[in-house]
Amino acid sequence: MSSPAPHPYIEKILRARIYDLARETPLEQARTLSRRLGHSIWIKREDLQVIHSFKIRGAYNKISQLPQSALARGVIAASAGNHAQGVALAARHCGTQATIVMPRTTPEIKVRAVEDLGAVIELHGDDFASAQKHAKERCEQEGLHWIPPYDDAEIIAGQGTVAMELLRQHPEQIDAIFVPVGGGGLIAGIAAYTKYLSPSTRIIGVEPEDAACLAAACKAGQPVTLERVGMFADGCAVARVGDEPFAIAREKVDEVITVTTDEICAAIKDVFIENRSMAEAAGALSVAGLKNWVRSQGEKDLNLIAIETGANLTFGRLRHVTERAEYGESREALLAVTIPEKKGSFLDFCQALGPVRVTEFNYRYAGSEQAHIFVGIGLEGADGERESLLKRLRKENLPVTDLTDDEMAKLHIRYMVGGHAPESLEHERLFRFEFPERPGALLDFLTSIGARWNISLFHYRNHDAAFGRVLVGMQIRDEDLASFHELANELGYPVVAEEDNPAYDRFLR
Repeated sequence: MSSPAPHPYIEKILRARIYDLARETPLEQARTLSRRLGHSIWIKREDLQVIHSFKIRGAYNKISQLPQSALARGVIAASAGNHAQGVALAARHCGTQATIVMPRTTPEIKVRAVEDLGAVIELHGDDFASAQKHAKERCEQEGLHWIPPYDDAEIIAGQGTVAMELLRQHPEQIDAIFVPVGGGGLIAGIAAYTKYLSPSTRIIGVEPEDAACLAAACKAGQPVTLERVGMFADGCAVARVGDEPFAIAREKVDEVITVTTDEICAAIKDVFIENRSMAEAAGALSVAGLKNWVRSQGEKDLNLIAIETGANLTFGRLRHVTERAEYGESREALLAVTIPEKKGSFLDFCQALGPVRVTEFNYRYAGSEQAHIFVGIGLEGADGERESLLKRLRKENLPVTDLTDDEMAKLHIRYMVGGHAPESLEHERLFRFEFPERPGALLDFLTSIGARWNISLFHYRNHDAAFGRVLVGMQIRDEDLASFHELANELGYPVVAEEDNPAYDRFLR
């Protein structure tokens, strides 16, 4: 059987000049994911590049091949992220000046990172499109050499060296390679090289569902411009796939799948568990897509590779990632439950839940008849687990609404359960408790406290810390305060009275 004719990019990839500056990154087996999913899963660690992103490959391959006359004039690019760092570092190594145009909305940490690599920064416009338009205008006016992020043969060839490495690192059959997609430069290079040497290997593109420009292009048969793109996976937040990458992808890419923000967050957690690196959202896309794809397949024992493209995660994103990872893994359910407004009702509710892990509890007294609580329940991720939980609660005649897939509830409502109590609420005392974060600790707390006095406010959220923290309001008369403190001492949980806290006066009392 004759080999397929070489794709024009094969020689370009083989001749790509990258290793003066880029490094060959390891291909590591993801043992935990492999056990969980029943396949042999490997992660290509592009987060270990010198700028923590694969972008250095294409940028250096492009700039290192420019003639001296172009280097003397300088280069220019538009980027708010990894391409900017790649161009800046490559330009410094090649002895030319880089100018990077960034949107004015670019976080300061990214601006400083590019400046530290020797580039001149210009902030222009409020989005990437405005920055790119201005950069191209400067390019024409000043004779600077334009360094595109993905729609360029030398950029694509540089990114294609990822496939050259991983096929050498994994000589056995590779069943599928999962590649994050933004403008398409990376997947084009990987697909061109892989399909020549291993035609049976599936190349699967992965995009955020709110920035799926390649999927839209495949559907339309040509590149199309999305009206808007989501910015969570900002490294892949591209409104239009490149023309050249699309020409390769439509011929060489087998499938394009999309994933949700929650699935990306779960994948960031998976990557951290595997190798203790914090992948950026775009960097973990391939792992999210791999998990998504595996769930839809009936096969087992395949060799699957995910490209971890970068680790330039903004620190401020961590809180959102940790909050949402459990939903992407189907490991937490959010419920709105109505219980009677009476002593012991919290305890009765927890006992009705059975042996589950309560991850969140939000409640504020609103009337004398019913209490509406917002509760998070930890799940094991098994099929039908959430439905079984809902059925069990309804069997106990507890009205329950499933909010797990409600975006407003997850983003906003969970933080807004509360407010001032009605004037009819008397003798409220506010306390802040700490108790050891272990199974049953919250139930023990409610067993001791909740049956003695009516709970009028409750806020708890598990943060994987050593101690659980609860803010609780209880209706305790003056003559019962001594009994309360005696009980609190017996529990051994640190407690702080917060009735004089100005925040209580302003927002809760």
